[in-house]
Amino acid sequence: MTATEFALRTDGVGKRYRRGWALRDCTLALPAGGVIALVGPNGAGKTTLLRLVVGLLAPSTGTVEVLGHDVTASTPRTLSRVGFLAQDHPLYKRFTVAEMLRFGRACNLRFDQGLAERRLAKAGIPLDRRAGALSGGQQAQVALALALAKRPDLLVLDEPVASLDPLARREFLQVLMGAVAEGGVTVLFSSHVVHELERVCDHLVVLNQGRVTLTGDIDTLLAEHRLLVGPRTATDLDRAGAVVEAVHSDRHTTLLVRDGAIPAAPGWQAQPVALEDLVLAYLRRPSEPSAAVTSGAAG
Repeated sequence: MTATEFALRTDGVGKRYRRGWALRDCTLALPAGGVIALVGPNGAGKTTLLRLVVGLLAPSTGTVEVLGHDVTASTPRTLSRVGFLAQDHPLYKRFTVAEMLRFGRACNLRFDQGLAERRLAKAGIPLDRRAGALSGGQQAQVALALALAKRPDLLVLDEPVASLDPLARREFLQVLMGAVAEGGVTVLFSSHVVHELERVCDHLVVLNQGRVTLTGDIDTLLAEHRLLVGPRTATDLDRAGAVVEAVHSDRHTTLLVRDGAIPAAPGWQAQPVALEDLVLAYLRRPSEPSAAVTSGAAG
């Protein structure tokens, strides 16, 4: 890929606070187009990475390149191509929805108010209602409409559905996927709701303890991993570090293996792995320097 085909590239990025490193040795090359899932437990460094991407923080080490430009040297015009929606869907609660739209138009170099009004009308959200009087799901839809009205090339979402009920979460994701289909925007999406990511995301980044442990195209990652289930006594199957995780019961062993390096021996069964099981297995692994796994890589 050329530089213009990447929505985000980081090289050895780290961010240090007084208490220590929130992010270390983060090197990524994420493709433009589609939806990229950023997954990890609380404290993994997800929000730090997202704030580095949108220019709210400066890296302590390394470089962050967004849409072909170094974020630390980006101009307002470059940053106008990036939309950001924080986890708490920040709105001025005393503003009406119409006032929020006027505020968004005044603060952004390119702002499509007509697009925002159409999205809000489709969601049944009146423009004369104060933001603080809206439900949590409605506030999320207003915040998303404001972010999309920037007509961003990259939309960064920090846990946007964490506080929503299942119905509001589904509606939010439907609007998001419709925007991706219509406008070709690239989305970087931080979420804990792993089981929903496979339905809406194309690419995966797993962060753990401030380091990238897994990254790649989701379909490729799932094809490169499988579960092997066999007798408990056969525990010597790890070759070239291909076993990601081994779980033992009294009679059986279940191995999550990568790259198909381990053949299914007699008495063993091979099964596909679900995305949630894959993510959880990598989160349970000790986070070590230079231990990130990328789809298509041998190790």
